[in-house]
Amino acid sequence: MKKILLITSIIMAAVSCNTNNPFLTGWDTPYGIPDFTQIQEKHYIPAIEIGIRQQQGEIDAIIANPDAPTFENVVEAYERSGAILDRVSMVLFNISESDATESLQKIVEEALPLISVHSDNIFMNPYFFKKVEALYSQIDELGLNQEQKMTLKKLYDAFVKNGIALGEAEQARMREINMELSSLGNTFGNNLLAENNAFAEEFGVSVSEYGEAMAATEDRAVREKMFKAYASRGNNGNEYDNKELIVKMMALRIEKANLLGYDTPAAMILADKMAGDPQTVDTFLASIMAPAVEKAKEEIADMQLVMDEDIKAGLLPEGSVIEPWDWAYYTEKVRKAKYALDEEQTKPYFQMENVRQGVFDLTTKLFGLQYEKLEDIPVYHPEVEGFKVTDADGSLIGVILTDYFPRSTKRGGAWMTNFVNQEVLDGEDIRPVIVNVGNFAKPTEDKPSLLTLDQVETLFHEFGHALHGLLSQCTYKSVSGTSVARDFVELPSQIMENWAFQKEVLAGYARHYETGEVIPDSLVAKIEAAANFNQGFMTTELAAASILDMKWHELTSAEGLDPMAFEEAACKEMGLIDEIIPRYRSTYFAHIFSGGYSAGYYSYLWAEVLDKDAFELFMQKGIFDKETAMSFRRNVLEMGGSDEPMDLYRRFRGADPDSGALLRGRGL
Repeated sequence: MKKILLITSIIMAAVSCNTNNPFLTGWDTPYGIPDFTQIQEKHYIPAIEIGIRQQQGEIDAIIANPDAPTFENVVEAYERSGAILDRVSMVLFNISESDATESLQKIVEEALPLISVHSDNIFMNPYFFKKVEALYSQIDELGLNQEQKMTLKKLYDAFVKNGIALGEAEQARMREINMELSSLGNTFGNNLLAENNAFAEEFGVSVSEYGEAMAATEDRAVREKMFKAYASRGNNGNEYDNKELIVKMMALRIEKANLLGYDTPAAMILADKMAGDPQTVDTFLASIMAPAVEKAKEEIADMQLVMDEDIKAGLLPEGSVIEPWDWAYYTEKVRKAKYALDEEQTKPYFQMENVRQGVFDLTTKLFGLQYEKLEDIPVYHPEVEGFKVTDADGSLIGVILTDYFPRSTKRGGAWMTNFVNQEVLDGEDIRPVIVNVGNFAKPTEDKPSLLTLDQVETLFHEFGHALHGLLSQCTYKSVSGTSVARDFVELPSQIMENWAFQKEVLAGYARHYETGEVIPDSLVAKIEAAANFNQGFMTTELAAASILDMKWHELTSAEGLDPMAFEEAACKEMGLIDEIIPRYRSTYFAHIFSGGYSAGYYSYLWAEVLDKDAFELFMQKGIFDKETAMSFRRNVLEMGGSDEPMDLYRRFRGADPDSGALLRGRGL
């Protein structure tokens, strides 16, 4: 008890010396939005240090409690711990992805080992584990509800995954591995950001605009140069080369898996996922790869016919064949020839603000949600906009921030994350603050931000993740919102894509940015007709990246490994054709080397079985059917990870998913 009192007094003294540090108290702002106007870079590390001491004191208090372990005095007490550390971590790591200055990157580098050591101190603490284990051993006799069981199981599993059963020497090594992996992953991401910026500087095209540029660039030599530069990011033998990092990371991941009793990292990672084991994932991906490649070969034949016409016209030398840098360009030519569909025709109807309003209106129809633009709220960048989300009865759902334009300090791609988690604390339902981040074309003096068809889908996709976070109705933050199995988390996002180009939905939001004209039926018909166009390519590159991810994480040794030779062999073995490369090559595969998708990139395809099967129910009942929508809300979106994923899905669907839904949905 004396130790706990001493720690408390130290924390209070530290807080009093940091009275101007906004992380040390709750946000005194509308709806609990972080007070970005007050946050300075000097605040991060002191707040992390104080937050660590605070949570360690709270853990010590759990351990010192003389009462018999109960769910309330162990699990709930842990769930309430770490408020300061949560607050600073969610801001720091979110901003480091979307507005990463050089000085902020250095702060992250300093913060990561502090947090890694602290996490290990918690999940290698035998006295804390003893209390958790005592509860877990009688989980079915404690009278817990399902959410409490899942929260207890998640806490117990965290100890097991961190090596609580290991000996002292092995635990010490695990600590070293965890710290080094954290640092290497951060360096991988920083290297990729630098490579992305170098690519943009050389070509005047950001990586997010690469696909459009490749489709529009007539000069084949320029396309080839752009393709090779894009495909070699992180593989240029410079200070930002990621090959050595990959080998180090894989060696450490293999060692960690072995310490925990697994043959491979994939086996370790998949043990608590829906798929369960690497063999299930491998079989699943192989069943998709074969038909996808066959479809892609048909697409090549179509493109070659168009290229042959260019050869006859003297635009290309005799014997020219489709190469990887030709795919986007000739795909557009085939699309125009087959469907008379040109993205330059469609983009004027997809102004970013209108598309965003379209997804707002859709979720009003489906779930009764209402949106209100927020003015004079703190934001971390002038381009960020905020919206209050309320339920049909006027009650607060949460806040959604949108940050949609590229900048040199933002990593590529699109994502959703939380600044504030949904949870219930002392009887109060804390509503979340969610952000959607993207890299869409910036407005210019004469044009607003106009989206491609793919970008429209991306906006709908990320808003599905946002709904998963916003609509959460859980008690415990460990299982709220998107805190679900990785191969389930893409269901709420991917199902939203199915509505994006439905005629009834388009009629509400697709309006010409100059005239206000609703998108004409003739153009909608072209979009519908071309819905499954180029699916061979898109499915092949996605499946290829998923298989490459699995190949990396099924390694039993990384000794003497040449990453590019390994990748080449993996692509050959999976049957990937020369005209297509994986969606992400190894040196810029941030999902698996600096994100949370290690041995998990297959999740997009796995969840697509669920989302296509789920949307078939909407097609049967009506795409705006309120009963079906509210069932999806109640059984999936509100539930987070409070129950087993397949149980949640069955409650919504009334049956297991039909595995053929994915291939049907992609026209394969």
